[in-house]
Amino acid sequence: MARLKVEVVYAYREAQEVIALEVQPGATARDALEASGIARRPGGIDTGRAPMGIFGQRVKPQTPLKEGDRVEIYRPLRADPKEVRRSKAAARRRANR
Repeated sequence: MARLKVEVVYAYREAQEVIALEVQPGATARDALEASGIARRPGGIDTGRAPMGIFGQRVKPQTPLKEGDRVEIYRPLRADPKEVRRSKAAARRRANR
């Protein structure tokens, strides 16, 4: 069987890393993450807990891959986006008094 061409992407604060891979048919998102080698780098990703997606849609690590999939590894949020918006709105209301 032909191998599948996929990409694994991880965005650092200052840059994005895109790793092109070929995996066996039936490989999962976690298989691609492990094959990419990102987790073995200094400050690497915990492959057991890292949230991931394919083309912006959150998926489980055991999701099978298809030809051309782009597996994205998501960093933890530093702040809850809803809470940030609430804080900004409250600050604007205080400033307009």
